Amino acid sequence: MRNRMLTLREFTDNDAFVIAGWLQSEEELYKWSADRFNKYPLSGEDINENYAPQLETGRFIPLTAIDDNGEVVGHFIIRYPRDDDDSSVRFGFVIIDPALRGKGYGKELISLGIDYVKDNLTATRIDLGVFENNESARHCYESAGFKEYAKRECKMPIGIWNCADMEIFIKRTL
Repeated sequence: MRNRMLTLREFTDNDAFVIAGWLQSEEELYKWSADRFNKYPLSGEDINENYAPQLETGRFIPLTAIDDNGEVVGHFIIRYPRDDDDSSVRFGFVIIDPALRGKGYGKELISLGIDYVKDNLTATRIDLGVFENNESARHCYESAGFKEYAKRECKMPIGIWNCADMEIFIKRTL
């Protein structure tokens, strides 16, 4: 029996300030955002400025998870990696409030994301990347059903990190 329930809602500009506050170190920033920001500390304005042009494309969907009290507890984005392909989306910028990590919120967030794709998009595949130095995140994705399909090296401003690309396929009923 679940003793908590998360709800997904559209990301708002104010959410960016909460999320930025969760990034307590440069290493956490890069685990969360790879090389998309390259600035620490990160501010809410930095996140909103990064998201603004992507939102205009209609192929970038930032979502925020809130708890039963309306508190922001998680966030991630869904994006279409290719302009000419609606069959695959990618999850990114996945983060849970540090005070709640290790308690199942991440798996619930990812499960809600998968449901969002099923209910609102036509994609049949979701993929994501996770750094090998982020074992708890990898475990979270595996527990939600993602499987590794590739490995690659990523040159980060703070070193070379190994990344695993993972995917899950959506079964659709007719």
